[in-house]
Amino acid sequence: MNVIDFNSLRPPGGSPRFEGGEYGSSVSFFVVTRGPGRGASKHRHPYDETYVILDGEIEVIVDGEMLMVGSGHIAVIPANAWHEFKNRSDHAALMVNIHPVPEMIQEDWS
Repeated sequence: MNVIDFNSLRPPGGSPRFEGGEYGSSVSFFVVTRGPGRGASKHRHPYDETYVILDGEIEVIVDGEMLMVGSGHIAVIPANAWHEFKNRSDHAALMVNIHPVPEMIQEDWS
């Protein structure tokens, strides 16, 4: 069993990033806290990604289709779909973005 100090996963100015393979896990994730209007720019992964919205209202755009996803909801982004998100709340949003792989792979939109 591994127990990891959550604070050790936070890079300067970024979201905590857990790369499961480094700890013997087959799952990776980000814990995302973003202020109003902030989020992630367009990118994709060769596997599906699952967003768990814990607090806030998140605008998710997947392959050009926009959907609002609020607290207490889960959004599953299909593999290879271009996607991005922004916090549309008036306060910081909190979400966990789950990658079902031991090492995250991301292609950014150029």
